[in-house]
Amino acid sequence: MPRRAAPETEAPSSAAAPIVSGADAASPDVSGRQQAIVERVREQGYVTIETLARLFDVSTQTVRRDIIRLDEAGLIQRFHGGAGQRENTARPAYSQKRTTSTDAKRAIAEACARMIPDGASVCLDVGTTVEAVARALLDHRSLHVVTTSVGAAAILAGAPVGDVVVTGGLMRGADGSLVGEQAIATLNGLRTDFAVIGCSGFDDEDGAIMDFDPLKVATKKAMIARARRTLLVADATKFARSAVVRVAEFEAVSTLITDAAPPDRLATRMAEAGCRLVVASGD
Repeated sequence: MPRRAAPETEAPSSAAAPIVSGADAASPDVSGRQQAIVERVREQGYVTIETLARLFDVSTQTVRRDIIRLDEAGLIQRFHGGAGQRENTARPAYSQKRTTSTDAKRAIAEACARMIPDGASVCLDVGTTVEAVARALLDHRSLHVVTTSVGAAAILAGAPVGDVVVTGGLMRGADGSLVGEQAIATLNGLRTDFAVIGCSGFDDEDGAIMDFDPLKVATKKAMIARARRTLLVADATKFARSAVVRVAEFEAVSTLITDAAPPDRLATRMAEAGCRLVVASGD
């Protein structure tokens, strides 16, 4: 997740209009440029200060003041270097995720593993659900696995599953995620049968697949682009959560594997996109 910015000492201009208290971007107290910033954040999930400054042909200091005002108004969330959508809930710590919904994640992982035949090539994303998929693949043979997850690689290390390649790159976060140019370059040189992707939630307006960290999202996008089939693994707690960065639309996903039926709105969006739904049972 982008690092939450510490309060800055610079104050907004004394000529600025009073801060709005609601979440209505069309309020007369929000300038046209500020309304456009809100709309851009809603469209893209996360936007940098530099991008906004170029877009509106103003200084980065001006954009920073706009973001401060919009954050205080509750319209967007301010992060170090940019702005994103406000989070529905606090992001759980990785240690907490490892002990949350363990039975559901196991069932999801086993259902996912059954879709991957021996001899297949598969790219594994990061996260506790994808790590559960790595465990479920331990009985497979002759696989060609590529992963950006140090955790998934450690699970598969020494097991007779086949070839396991770690992309390399900068290790980021407690989940052992590999990001950056080296990771992206490795992924761009691949063509895999499957990509197994995790997420942090879904957009509450259009159902887009969402996550927090732009660098990790970049690797997810590369995996999806280079896979013949993308399997999204997400337990049902994710249906009530959103995040700040868009990963993909459902058109890019072959199958969502989860442990409970999604809300009607999300199920309808999946059906429109041609994304298959698999509800795994722990029985």
